Amino acid sequence: MPNGKIEGSCDPRFLGVAEEFAKNFTARGEVGASVCATLEGRTVLDLWGGVARVADNAPWTRDTVSIVFSCTKGAVAICAHILASRGRLDVDAPVAQYWPEFARKGKECATVRMMLDHSVGLPAFKTPVRHGGCNDWSYMVELLADEEPFWEPGIRNGYHMLNFGWTVGELVRRVSGKSLGAFFRDEVATPLGVDFWIGTPESVEPRVAPMMMHMPKPGDPLSAFTQAIVGDPKSISALSLLNGGGFDPNSRECHAAEIGGGGGISNARGLAGIYAPLANGGTLGKVKLVDASHLPKMAEVAMATNQDATLLIPTRFALGFMKSMDNRRRAAGDRDSAILSSTAFGHVGAGGSIGFADPAVGLSFGYSMNQMGPSILLNERGQSLVDATYRTLGYRSNDSGVWSK
Repeated sequence: MPNGKIEGSCDPRFLGVAEEFAKNFTARGEVGASVCATLEGRTVLDLWGGVARVADNAPWTRDTVSIVFSCTKGAVAICAHILASRGRLDVDAPVAQYWPEFARKGKECATVRMMLDHSVGLPAFKTPVRHGGCNDWSYMVELLADEEPFWEPGIRNGYHMLNFGWTVGELVRRVSGKSLGAFFRDEVATPLGVDFWIGTPESVEPRVAPMMMHMPKPGDPLSAFTQAIVGDPKSISALSLLNGGGFDPNSRECHAAEIGGGGGISNARGLAGIYAPLANGGTLGKVKLVDASHLPKMAEVAMATNQDATLLIPTRFALGFMKSMDNRRRAAGDRDSAILSSTAFGHVGAGGSIGFADPAVGLSFGYSMNQMGPSILLNERGQSLVDATYRTLGYRSNDSGVWSK
């Protein structure tokens, strides 16, 4: 393995997960990574290893963090559900109740639920976004309010890549009176004692592992998503990826900005940490995120489709979270999957990171890395860790598209 040993702790029951983590380095192209799991609130796996910065061969340490891309959406969704559980945000209310300026140009009937389940119709901007615009919260939300939707809100869904952070995040800001990053810090990260930021302080920057993009090989099958980007610059897929205001995962400016759709910085411990209360009835120790009665609203499938308008594959979402997605039997190039149990909910990040809760077994899980993989969802590195975790817990098969006992 590059740059020495894997470090951390592992309950003997979870040695199979540790073995897969090691195999990621020796056989699957891992460079630097961390994995963490809690069971009924107790940490049973907390491992890290490899290289954080290839340029100077700096090791990935216990406190190394990296951008976790769309895993940040799960953190944003948690913020919204905290407010909903407290009776301050009604998921079935019109967006206009909280954000009046949004209710125009065909979005008058949009609801909070549509914001959360990716059906509100704003997966991308038709209007050109100025370079650096993604770092300016006011500019982005004003632009969103002035956009016409790609479809009538609610009639279909398409993954809202970066825009989810501003659609849902602006609701959090307006209802709470705090910026998204401040609310997440005060209500989630600080009480739970985890390293996770939406808007990262400069003091953390020396700990951040730069992301390394996946480089496809000649002859690799092209996904429908990639073909749309290459073939039609006006497609939702292309606009989602290329008209994002200059989002750069390795820039200090983007780290500092509160980019809730994909700019959060954490590690596996932080990802598992924010889901640990949700795996245990909504409360962990003295930290209560939501009422137990609210958890079903977070876990149940709210929107599913055979062709996501952005990703162009079947997708399944709860209110702000991803559910198990099994596309393994589709054509080569379109097999991106993230296979969990039917009760689990969480979110993947570009390149293969993931955080999720599974209340049925009291499990929370996180995985982060710096070498991005080929998939929109999980790749074999992250999925191998998830699979080994479920096997450890007595699950026998995922042939049905979800892990089952």
